[in-house]
Amino acid sequence: MDVILIPGFWLDASSWEQVTPVLDETGHRLHPVTLPGLESVDADRSGIGLADHIAAVVDLVDRLDGPVALVGHSGGGPVAHGVADARPDRIAKIVYVDAGPLGEGESINDALPVVDGEVPLPDWSVFDDADLVDLDDELRAAFRARAVPEPARVASDPMRLTDERRFEVPVTVIACEFPSAMVIEAIAAGQPWVAELARVAQVDYIDLPTGHWPQFTKPVQLGQAIASALPSA
Repeated sequence: MDVILIPGFWLDASSWEQVTPVLDETGHRLHPVTLPGLESVDADRSGIGLADHIAAVVDLVDRLDGPVALVGHSGGGPVAHGVADARPDRIAKIVYVDAGPLGEGESINDALPVVDGEVPLPDWSVFDDADLVDLDDELRAAFRARAVPEPARVASDPMRLTDERRFEVPVTVIACEFPSAMVIEAIAAGQPWVAELARVAQVDYIDLPTGHWPQFTKPVQLGQAIASALPSA
């Protein structure tokens, strides 16, 4: 099966490089993507919004044959959900890596600081302690060295959804900074931040305790978790 790996904010396709060796052993065809505006620090990010990131992945889906699985980390999770909304008949599975689906009208994170029309990787003090678990000084330096500013509108644009067949796409949530029990409890309590996930017909959970960037802190374990969640090749 074709598997599209969608990175989160500030990251390109290479952010999956320590994860893909594990996934290569599954027999799936892997497609790590670099989303528009994330090609380099010098790329033109002006005018790029959330819909453009979704459209870029939809275009890749349309160029592939047969069912496709999507893996979305962090801000890549809402992109995956938008793709499932656009092509519900083509998506066989979504794996959310410390992420989840975004509801109609919601934005990924409009509170991130914008500088000159883009969102550079902020100071670490902006993040919660739970985000940074296992991300030691060496990993933080490597992350910052590779980080590319995110187009501001990708963070702030409202999600637009049109096809309720998106809820029929089976989902696995790989819970990292918070345990899956917390997500399940939030769904049971009717919390708004999991309202879209609550409507998905089939949701499974895998706990991978670490911070928000398991592709750096626990790449082998992340690869194993994703492999276990994917349909048979």
